[in-house]
Amino acid sequence: MKKEYLEAGKIVNTHGIRGEVKIMPYCDSPELLCEFDRLFMGKSLKEIYIQRSRVQKNMIICKIEGVDTPEDAEKLRNQMLYMHRDDLELDEDTYFIQDLIGMTVKNADTGEIYGTIDDVFQTGANDVYSIKNGDKSYLIPAIADVVITTDIDSGIMTIRPLEGLFDED
Repeated sequence: MKKEYLEAGKIVNTHGIRGEVKIMPYCDSPELLCEFDRLFMGKSLKEIYIQRSRVQKNMIICKIEGVDTPEDAEKLRNQMLYMHRDDLELDEDTYFIQDLIGMTVKNADTGEIYGTIDDVFQTGANDVYSIKNGDKSYLIPAIADVVITTDIDSGIMTIRPLEGLFDED
């Protein structure tokens, strides 16, 4: 099932004397998180509004509405920040990592089930999916030649594995 709120980052420190906070982004790029005017904070998903934000050394310096002093900002340290799924539109064939975790992976031709996705590694050239099946783990490249379909709603990914990918040692 798709999560309505997705982890966007974590407030890790204060910055300056005007109540700004430093955020470690969990997005593909810190610039993406700077595009949001509203986020949700903590387990209660309190809606917060962003007055301004900028990237500094792969971190985000952010001014949250109503947080005007270093003391106010300090109270927010270690708070998780979330974005609402509907606030971000993804390109076709692009998925939230949180939606891929737990998907069942099966062979597009035979229907054989290989396991479930338990992690996604971002390597730069292409993502790599870690598939867990009992005590065995496999890595598959997230490329068009291998991944045939990804159905987030049904939780099933079909693949056509490269030769030798699932062969026993």
